[in-house]
Amino acid sequence: MNAITEAQPDASRLVAGSLSSWPLAALDARIHAAQAHLTQGISLEALALAFFDWRMHLANAPYRRADLALLALRQAHALWSAVLGFGPAPCITPPASDHRFTSPSWQQQPFSWVEQGFLLQEAWWQAATTEVAGVARAHERIVSFSVRQMLDVAAPANLPWLNPEVIEATVQTGGRNLLDGLANLAADIRQAQGGAPDAGAFRPGHEVAATPGQVVFRNALMELIQYSPTTPTVRPEPVLIVPAWIMKYYILDLSAQNSLIRWLVAQGFTVFCISWRNPDASMADTAFDDYRRHGVIPALEAVTAITGAARVHAAGYCLGGTILAITAAAMTRDGENRFASTTLFAAQTDFTEAGELQLFVTEAQLATLDDLMREHGYLDSVQMAGAFQLLRSNDLIWSRMVKSYLLGQRVAPNDLMAWNADTTRMPYRMHSEYLRSLFLHNDLAEGRFLADGRPVSLGDIRGPLFVVATETDHVAPWRSVYKLELLNEGDITFVLTSGGHNAGIVSEPGHPGRHFRVRERRPGEPYVGPDEWAALTPTQPGSWWPTWATWLAGQCGAPVAPPAMGAPERGFPVLAAAPGQYVLER
Repeated sequence: MNAITEAQPDASRLVAGSLSSWPLAALDARIHAAQAHLTQGISLEALALAFFDWRMHLANAPYRRADLALLALRQAHALWSAVLGFGPAPCITPPASDHRFTSPSWQQQPFSWVEQGFLLQEAWWQAATTEVAGVARAHERIVSFSVRQMLDVAAPANLPWLNPEVIEATVQTGGRNLLDGLANLAADIRQAQGGAPDAGAFRPGHEVAATPGQVVFRNALMELIQYSPTTPTVRPEPVLIVPAWIMKYYILDLSAQNSLIRWLVAQGFTVFCISWRNPDASMADTAFDDYRRHGVIPALEAVTAITGAARVHAAGYCLGGTILAITAAAMTRDGENRFASTTLFAAQTDFTEAGELQLFVTEAQLATLDDLMREHGYLDSVQMAGAFQLLRSNDLIWSRMVKSYLLGQRVAPNDLMAWNADTTRMPYRMHSEYLRSLFLHNDLAEGRFLADGRPVSLGDIRGPLFVVATETDHVAPWRSVYKLELLNEGDITFVLTSGGHNAGIVSEPGHPGRHFRVRERRPGEPYVGPDEWAALTPTQPGSWWPTWATWLAGQCGAPVAPPAMGAPERGFPVLAAAPGQYVLER
């Protein structure tokens, strides 16, 4: 009787309590983490649910299946007509973004037939996996993306016996290209096992991240760099740059000729930039809002103390732009007005159309990532880099593998590639909150996101906004970035520039082939949709950087003498030369 009575509290706990804190639940998490290691962080449950949803709805659509069968017959007829010379050739052309078949050797027979057949197969699967009535949108994206990845693996360009470029190189070199490719593969395996990539000719503080400056503030989360002036006078309002912490800050300070920071200093601006720390297990409990409270806010206080400026021009890139928008909204909510202007580079504030990154944001996928991150206290850089590479697997994975391992050629390194290889980790708590609050639930755009425990509204941001998006961005699609015009009724100058998420921002004057569009929407003007905006806004050749500098200058006072480097009397002494120590952490 006593034993039964003593067991009652545990029984009650079993019925009403939470199982998440039980030891056995922790064992489940370990099992899931081990599974995630094998799948590179991909949730098999998410894949299974998506394919089940698609397959069941397609199975219940007999006429849709009949249409797909007829499409296959039409494609087969078009291909054989082209092969036999009875129909137009080619019967299908790859999209402009597909560079796998650009070599003239692919136009020779029988390789052109192989290419045509593969492109038709891709088109058929695209039709089969999209717009199936009843399939959840998230599941449709996963199925279409997964099938595309499988087709990419089996593309004839990846098979040495079907790729005419590889065959020609093998004949001409007597197989030397394949031996060189094996040597390249062995070198890459050794580098992967050894950890940090070889920066080669692009070392932070030497060839890249080399704009002269000083670290004037440091805490556990970030360093603040103040750049040395290169003009006799500067604008009185300094510029504070908030980069993303997904990658290292020097995407904005690459080589001397394409460094946005160096160029901006040369235009007569006092520039400060945050350099985020590369998180380790000790930062597992770092929250998303900590990047505002212990990053942007202390940096802003240091900038104003050093320069004496009452207001600061703030610019944020990617995730740094998102946290900057949150900061600006929270300051207005709290009765502050410390930003003279706010600039956002490829930064999303509404995540309902956040591009193919949404593929990795479902409840099942996030549960898998949580278990994986909990094990180490962070999301490893391998998973982070792999997710971004999958979005452009043809360019970032397969074409490079063909060139390196089948043709035996090494791609000539450049500063952008070196930066891209200098990966970072994400704190467990921060990354989980980011994916759930912003990507999954869209809390920021819908007024539920909390800063200091209170909700913020992007409509509260005051002062002019300069928003830059890029035409071929897979990370922050431009129509998604454009949605800020629905969330804030203030003065917004929107720029759409050529290039992708990185190359579109690193778009220095003189860079060949660059163009952009720019249009200002003043307060009170009616909303214009993104496609209508693009149709109404003429294209201009060249870089958008000078347009931004002119816009910034229009928000500034008359030039003054440059401020001193640091302000030791106010608690901001010079600590080290740029680029500091955090950017060098692996």
